[in-house]
Amino acid sequence: MARLAHHVFFLLKDRRPEAIEALAASCEKYLNGHDGVVDFSVGTRDHELDRPVNLDFDVSLHLVFRDRAAHDAYQTIEQHLSFIAENKESWQQITVCDSNLR
Repeated sequence: MARLAHHVFFLLKDRRPEAIEALAASCEKYLNGHDGVVDFSVGTRDHELDRPVNLDFDVSLHLVFRDRAAHDAYQTIEQHLSFIAENKESWQQITVCDSNLR
């Protein structure tokens, strides 16, 4: 079984540090510690690394799932859906990248 990486990059409407920290804290509250997650991290953009590729997000979420089934189950759990409902109005754009790990 291949592990599955799920990376989400959030660009916020309100890009003030307080709003960025609030979304990162919400990721930790709702999205960490679920069955099948073998690695979890959330971070904020490093403003000293100002290359053009780093300007299109404020918060990054990184999850590695045991397998595809764990990822699929996570998509429908109450905490994930609550996170989306609570935060989606703050997002200007999100980019999701899923990949099978070797």
